This record gives sequence, C-alpha cells and structure tokens, in this order.
Amino acid sequence: MSGELARAASVIRRGGVIAYATEYCFGLGCDPMNRAAVLRLLRLKRRPVQKGLILIAAGVDQLAPYVDKIPAAALATWPGPHTWLLEPRDGVPGWITGEHARIALRVTAHAQAASLCKTVGMAIVSTSANRANAEPTRSFRDTVRRFKGEVDYILPGRVGDAPAPTPIRDAVTGELVRPG
Repeated sequence: MSGELARAASVIRRGGVIAYATEYCFGLGCDPMNRAAVLRLLRLKRRPVQKGLILIAAGVDQLAPYVDKIPAAALATWPGPHTWLLEPRDGVPGWITGEHARIALRVTAHAQAASLCKTVGMAIVSTSANRANAEPTRSFRDTVRRFKGEVDYILPGRVGDAPAPTPIRDAVTGELVRPG
C-alpha cells in the first residue's frame, strides 16, 4: 500500500486530482493551495466555487496554515468523522471557503485517508466523488467506473463504516449545519 500512497501523494504535489476512500464515501482531493487543481476538481464535480470545500488532515498540525485557533469542542471529536466550520486565517483563498465566512476542516480517523495526508505532508481537499446532485461513489470499482480518465489517480481503498456523510457543525455558533 505504501507505493500506492506515495503515488497518490506525488500526484497531489504535482497539482493533480485524485480519488480516495474516506469515512463514508470516496472523495476527490488535491492540494487546497493549488488554485488550478482546485478549480479543475470543481469543474469535474460541476460544483460552484461559492459552495466551498472541506479539507481533511492527519493531525491538527496540518491545519495550522488555515486556522489560528481550534476550539476544544472540535479537538474533542478528532480524529473522527466530524467536520467543523472554523474561523480561517487571513489569506485563506476564497476557492477553499467559497462564499462562507468559515473554513470546513476535519482531522480524519479513516486510516488510509490519514496516511495519505501524512504521506503528502499536508491537509487535502475532501469532497465526495460525484457530480453535483448525484450520489457519491462508495467503492473503488464504482469510482473507477465514474472517474477513470478524468482524475489523475484513483487510490485503491475501502470506505469506512460511517452511515452518512460527516456532520458539519459551526464552531462559533454551535449550529449543526449538516446532520451526519
């Protein structure tokens, strides 16, 4: 598996877009600070930039480029299938936050996704592998069928056992934005 992780990480570092397994479904990912890669991913999904994106990390240290402070409530749920909306650092690009005042972040407990973040050495974009308004892919085979030739690499793997997409909670207001 380490060779496959190294290949996926190399693709991300070179500005490519990959598909990989997460807690609930396969995700599409890239380097969040690479504008061209993010915009390509959004075109592939047919997702407007205004909606913003979730970033996942292997640990809170990988979130330092994006936030100054992580509330205790978020830390208490990580690593785990919980996405939090946090106050972004100045300079976080709009292609990540979209039209929102906050940035969506998660420290993943999915072993392979966490290993991918460790191998690439950064937080990565994590948005479901699907076109807008379509069901996300939940298997390697389905992901290959839908995205072969459109993404630069599909990392073989298995999704976790989460029964639904991760819940999203606003760390400032406490509001549950998306139930899990």
